[in-house]
Amino acid sequence: MKNTPPQPVMNFYLLGENAAVMQSRLPVDQQCQRRIWAVAQVLNDEAQCIDVVPGMNNLTAIFDPELQRGDEVIERLKTLWELVEAEQFIPREVRIPVHYGGESGPDLAHVAAHAGMSEEAVIAAHSQAEYIVYFLGFQPGFAYLGGLPAALATPRRAEPRIAVPAGSVGIGGQQTGIYPFQSPGGWQIIGRTDLCLFDVSRETPSLLQSGDVVRFVPVDVEQGEGVRHA
Repeated sequence: MKNTPPQPVMNFYLLGENAAVMQSRLPVDQQCQRRIWAVAQVLNDEAQCIDVVPGMNNLTAIFDPELQRGDEVIERLKTLWELVEAEQFIPREVRIPVHYGGESGPDLAHVAAHAGMSEEAVIAAHSQAEYIVYFLGFQPGFAYLGGLPAALATPRRAEPRIAVPAGSVGIGGQQTGIYPFQSPGGWQIIGRTDLCLFDVSRETPSLLQSGDVVRFVPVDVEQGEGVRHA
């Protein structure tokens, strides 16, 4: 008899007067996460909610209480959760061109020394990995990425910088990410991208969205950039 993983048990509840939440009771699981992203895709396509915010093993649907009742939104979430499959989620692939090292990546040498690797090997490992955007937070457009090779995990700086430039690509512990705006920060900066991560004038302000597949491309290897369906 084939063993199948337990199906996530979801809690559904209202958060205030204009938000409905579904939350998994189980630890973070990628299949569960993909189903959540699939639900988010359907809700976004339906365009009935003001905003749809996927998180780690949860989703929040923000609605207009004058147009929708909370119990109706909860029932829609329950229905979609039963209907969708993880395989229905269609991710985008986003390629991020990166200037590694030098003035753009002042901590590349430190990361290389910590990993016992050459700087070239760090660049190769970082750019050859496939990353997944689990959720956005910290700053508008800041993506929490899963998939950093274990060998590159490096503790944050003992003394955070007062100002990390926008577009900086950094490593903080077991995570990698990109600073959309200049801000204080303690991550090890290994490169920088010229792409704008967040622009309120765009129809979708954040370049990266939950569920996206991200690939970093050294600019001296390939100058192209863009977004495409994976």
